[in-house]
Amino acid sequence: MNDVVLIHGAWHGAGHLAALAGELTARGHRVLALDLLGHGTRARFPASYLSRDLAALRTERSPLAGLSLDEVAADVVATLRRFPEPPVVAAHSMGGTVATRVAELAPELVAALVYITAFVPTTRGPAGAYLALPEAKTALGGGLFVADPGVIGAVRLDPRSTDPAYQDELHAAYFSDLDRPDFEALAASLTPDQPLSFLSTPTGATAGRWGSVPRTYIRTLHDRALPIELQDVMIRDADELAPVTAFTQVTLHAGHAVFAAAPAGVAEVIGRAPGSRRADHG
Repeated sequence: MNDVVLIHGAWHGAGHLAALAGELTARGHRVLALDLLGHGTRARFPASYLSRDLAALRTERSPLAGLSLDEVAADVVATLRRFPEPPVVAAHSMGGTVATRVAELAPELVAALVYITAFVPTTRGPAGAYLALPEAKTALGGGLFVADPGVIGAVRLDPRSTDPAYQDELHAAYFSDLDRPDFEALAASLTPDQPLSFLSTPTGATAGRWGSVPRTYIRTLHDRALPIELQDVMIRDADELAPVTAFTQVTLHAGHAVFAAAPAGVAEVIGRAPGSRRADHG
């Protein structure tokens, strides 16, 4: 079938994609879920996060402050070069920013792109520019950030917070489709810092390179972190930039953690993505 590379979103890691990887593997695909630099098993933690010094957590410089989008994308490109044939690259949420940069740097290494309710920063600049749009105003999660990103060089959460209200907001914003035990299992392995560069650096997407790769977008109607209206703005911008490879769109009645709440549906879309071997051979 297909080789598939999975790219997680902000604060997540490869382990969060286990259910989706399992569904893809059961369908005959070979799957690699990546830990991006600074995430998952490659995470780097603020000392105050580990010691639970909450006052220091608000000001301590992030160990990921200097990590650039290009460094992270180049690390993914190096992995893609090891594949005998270009894989399908499927990215969730902020992982879409990385995937977009990867496809711009090395479109020949990507058979197809699948954006799973993910950022597609193109004509308006970096991902942060999209979060400033009116379509982003209904997103939940604004009360979760515990430090000034400009001071610490990262967007910081406190997944280990024992404040019930904080945990309720984390659940509602990012894991609304999951029951409390499933949410707690995934939240426990989130890392606190997302490099600020993911939000502040343009992907440089062009029609001739990134836009040459067939792409699919999985829209999630009940997403409370990346509202459907904002998803649609990014889809329209991308299609205006590269109309020849306009998005194939699939809509799921799901929230932001669709990779965990509806892994079978996501796996089905990935397996049939235009540009994949299954799609090419019917």
